[in-house]
Amino acid sequence: MERGLFIAASGMVAEMARQDQIANDLANAATPGYKADRSSLHQFGELMVTDLPTGMVVGSVGRSTQVAEQATDLSAQPVRDTGEPLDLAITGEGFFSVQTPQGVRFTRNGSFTSNQAGQLVDQLGNAVLGRNGQPVQVNADGTVTTANVGVALVPNARKAGEGYFTGAQTGQSPDEPRAGALEASSVDAARTMVDMMASMRAFEAGQKAISTIDSTLEKANQLGMPR
Repeated sequence: MERGLFIAASGMVAEMARQDQIANDLANAATPGYKADRSSLHQFGELMVTDLPTGMVVGSVGRSTQVAEQATDLSAQPVRDTGEPLDLAITGEGFFSVQTPQGVRFTRNGSFTSNQAGQLVDQLGNAVLGRNGQPVQVNADGTVTTANVGVALVPNARKAGEGYFTGAQTGQSPDEPRAGALEASSVDAARTMVDMMASMRAFEAGQKAISTIDSTLEKANQLGMPR
């Protein structure tokens, strides 16, 4: 029965990790250019069950559950007009390049503004880079020349926090970003809420299994039965 406790506990730990991912997606349902994650669980190994007197295999028991993979949906999302001249949206593949204290990072969030030096910056104040690798200058009329804004091609980009991605840039997209617009988040709020409820139910099932096994072990101990 101790094995059952371990299996139930491992499932709860996996669901907690999944809930963290789902909660992060829900928190960014309205964040421009946000890319949702998907977590998949799988069984970690099996233990063959045999009949002790005969040695005949009668079945198998899973050892535990764990998060197998967390993948990010990098597909382009619909673009909405905002009317703000410094809002930029990428309508195809690619990322905006941003100079951060940790080095160049990439983002799909084109909610930009300008700093005191007249440079195009993101919401954290980091400079947006142009096709020449230099910070993009905002025009005197408060607009930006989209042809100067770099759109980096970054296959297999990986999340790095704060809406940023890391990866090896392979070149520049020939497409220009669209001014006065923002890309929507890829989070489907309704589906994500359903996923959250399903994960919570699975977590509760693990709790009930542990409670039942604990109660059974207590009774067995009272009767002096071997576990």
